[in-house]
Formats: sequence, structure tokens, C-alpha cells
Amino acid sequence: MAARRPVATRGGSPRAAANGGSDRRAELLRIAANLFATHGYAETTVRDIADEAGILSGSLYHHFASKEAMLDEILRDFLGRLRERFTAIEQHGGSPREVFDGLVRHAFATIDAEPEAVALYQNESPSLSGQPGFEYVDDLGRQNEAIWLRALTAGQESGVFLDSVDMQLSYRFIRDTVWSAVRWYHPGGRYQHEAVATQYLTLLYGGLLTG
Repeated sequence: MAARRPVATRGGSPRAAANGGSDRRAELLRIAANLFATHGYAETTVRDIADEAGILSGSLYHHFASKEAMLDEILRDFLGRLRERFTAIEQHGGSPREVFDGLVRHAFATIDAEPEAVALYQNESPSLSGQPGFEYVDDLGRQNEAIWLRALTAGQESGVFLDSVDMQLSYRFIRDTVWSAVRWYHPGGRYQHEAVATQYLTLLYGGLLTG
């Protein structure tokens, strides 16, 4: 049986129609991510997403099987890309401090570029731990943690970072202070993410004391 050809919309090619559908799908995911992040996943309904998008609730199911499928796609894409970028920073080489600085700077850049996805992960990951179909959330989280810990440990072993500091505990402090910035940082606001990252690293390395 011959394969069915895509049906073009009026005035457009099959490829244009496909691209339009892809764009609409991405738009719906952005709307869902914003609602999940600001109102909570459990509190957000399919109707809320559809109303925000200006469509009927049933129309949403032309693009996604369920609200859970939208959450899955948002988190899987976000965490996968984050892991890829952290891995690239680590593999690029440089001194342990350069790698660590790169991780910090990319984290703040991510908060600037994708605040909804960051907030969603921060808010929902504890409740998703161990949930069927969301095992990758813990798995990718552990992979990202391992990259940061390797940079910190390498810095300690090379004498750049203090050997008296517990790096597991340090990582937890750093992780929480960096990513919680999503709660107050405003993209396009007074502070640019590059400046925030520089100030954070200056404070981290130099502290508040003058001597």
C-alpha cells in the first residue's frame, strides 16, 4: 500500500503544514510549562492550558495524550539538554576552576533562558521521584550532580579548593543557592545573568571579609 502523503493546508506546502504543527506544539508546551511553574502541576488542569492557548480542551489532545505527557516532554527535554551542556563543559577541558566556573555560568544562563522549566523542575522533582515513567528525573539529576562533584573534587585534589571542605556538603549549598535564584531573578531585569554569575563566583571564592 502506498504511503499517504501529508495534506497541505491552503496556501502552504506539506512541510509548511508540518512546521506549523510543530510550532503550535512548542507553543502549547511553553504555555503548560508556565502554568505548571506558577500554579503547580497538580493544580493546573487541561482546561487551564487550553484556555490560555485560546483553544477548546479537546483540541489539546490532538497534540498530547494527557497533561502528564506534557510534563514528561518538558522535563525530559530540559534535563537532557542540561546534561548535554554540562557534559560538554566538563569535556572541553581547562582547569578544575574553569570547569566549575563554566557550570555556574551556564546554570545562571539557563535560569535566564528557561525560568519556567527550571522552576518546574525545582517544584515538582521531589514528588516525581520514583514515579513510573519519570525515573529519568532522578537519573539525569544524579548525572548532573556527578559532573559538578567531579569538578569540585578535582579542584580540591589540585590544591585550588580547600582540602578541609566537605565537597558533598559544599555541592548541596552551591546547588541550592544557584538554582533557587529562579525565584527572584527576572530575565531582562536590572541584573543580567552574566553579572549575577560573576557576583556569585566572587562571593563564593572571596567571601564577605576584607581580610
